[in-house]
Amino acid sequence: MQPETTDDASSSTVPGEREFLVLPPPPPPHHPSAIDRLLDGPPNDRWLSWAVTLGITAFAFVLRMISVDYPKNLVFDETYYPKDAWGLLNYGYEAKMVEKVNDKIAAGQTTGIFLDGQSDYVVHPPLGKWLIAWGEWLFGFNSLGWRFGAVVFGSLLILVTIRLARRLGRSTLVGALAGILLTFDGLAFTMSRIGLLDIFQAFFLVAGVAAVVADRDWFRHRLAAHLTTAGIPDLDGAFGPRLWWRPWRIAAGVLFGCAIAVKWNSMFVLAVMGVLSVLWDFGARRLAGARRRSWWALLSDGIPAFLAMVVLAVPVYLATWVRWFQTQGGHGRQWGANNPDHILVKMFGKPLASLMKYHEEVYKFHTGDYMAQQTHSYEANPWGWLVIQRPIGIDAVNGIKPGEQGCPADLVNDTCLRVISGVGTPVLWWMALIALVAGLWFWLAGRDWRFSVPILAAMGTYLPWFRYADRPLFFFYAICIIPFTTIGLALCLGKALGAANSRDRRSAGWLVGAAVGGVIANFAFIYPILTDQLLTRRQWSLRMWFTSWI
Repeated sequence: MQPETTDDASSSTVPGEREFLVLPPPPPPHHPSAIDRLLDGPPNDRWLSWAVTLGITAFAFVLRMISVDYPKNLVFDETYYPKDAWGLLNYGYEAKMVEKVNDKIAAGQTTGIFLDGQSDYVVHPPLGKWLIAWGEWLFGFNSLGWRFGAVVFGSLLILVTIRLARRLGRSTLVGALAGILLTFDGLAFTMSRIGLLDIFQAFFLVAGVAAVVADRDWFRHRLAAHLTTAGIPDLDGAFGPRLWWRPWRIAAGVLFGCAIAVKWNSMFVLAVMGVLSVLWDFGARRLAGARRRSWWALLSDGIPAFLAMVVLAVPVYLATWVRWFQTQGGHGRQWGANNPDHILVKMFGKPLASLMKYHEEVYKFHTGDYMAQQTHSYEANPWGWLVIQRPIGIDAVNGIKPGEQGCPADLVNDTCLRVISGVGTPVLWWMALIALVAGLWFWLAGRDWRFSVPILAAMGTYLPWFRYADRPLFFFYAICIIPFTTIGLALCLGKALGAANSRDRRSAGWLVGAAVGGVIANFAFIYPILTDQLLTRRQWSLRMWFTSWI
């Protein structure tokens, strides 16, 4: 009897041979289409993400509000901006105050402190001072009033950092990590509790960058929608739709205009992000199949970007000077009237020419010989900012004897003290610096565009300071850097975690948990020197890790 035969080519039945199966070849790897890649965006968990965002922001607000009105006196550069803000409320411009006014303010005296409405010469735009004035309008000219605006915008800084990190990381968890880490940064915490300008600048800068990144996604999604509606896989060499109405790009222009209206050096970040935004447009059109015509994006998309971000920032900036225009007594307000034949007056009119002349004076003040000749005990070279080489001393009361104010000092000749130090949480800053270097690798070698944002934004607010390193600079200026480097750290931690269904996620979770826990523990340890708490000199010295911190 003959053996049975079969037509099944997937098996062998030859006598004496082992039966085997012939498997079909594996399917080719799936390559996402241009439309799929253009539609990449943040996760679809909108309500959950906002619950997480608002929860972390609320916690940060409460943490910053605890005893924010202590000490009652003006500390460090609060001797300038809260008084300027009070002048804005009373006169519409910054006004001079009487001698020894700080003691009167600390005692609660708020009347009879101005010199008959005489204007004061100030060297920063008014928006940050108006935001301080908002708190003074609510609570009065006291320590709560002049610090409340900083608390609000310091907390909002956490919010926009979470949203930016979430959008970049395509993960609500990454956004939450960035928000938690920044919540427990010592410098961000301290700057959120004093009446200085820099916390407002940091908020507007991060919000402006977040708007630019949102515009990137918005533009790419519109290109994808165009291809889908047309029923084509790509543009096949065509340029594609000209999208003039870009709401997120307009929002970025407004926000950067506000940032510049707090401090001028914000314009460097505007320039960096404006160029990056146009390059993203070029890349999106190239991905969509525009091929050589994608180069037209540098003009067709670049000119509207310049109008929406740079040109729009100008009237936004000028709008913050409206009260100065409305008054007659602001510093330099009458220069145009006193110089009617000057070319600026003839070209722009008296009020605007007066403001331009005022700006010329301010620029010379910042860049001239006077500032170059100044010194300060807490000046810090930018080279050391990212490692916290020289923190800033904000307030200090030394020599509190045992028994005074509850001083528990029991060693011979020991005393107590109270200090407020503008120091970042070291564990966070040092990990963020490592992440900055790693992010540079992920961006340039790994072609991961997401890391370009925190790196370029951080460098846009950091590198320009080296031009002025010959004059007193201070570590607290780095408040505009740490949100971006923290986002870079969160992105690196997100890479370590991997995808949600990754087998290694649990083991990587321990690493991430240790990093976050280390930052929180470090913050708790330095908390007393951030909040003017009573410490023995020995307890204080334990928190001075380097001689340059003293």
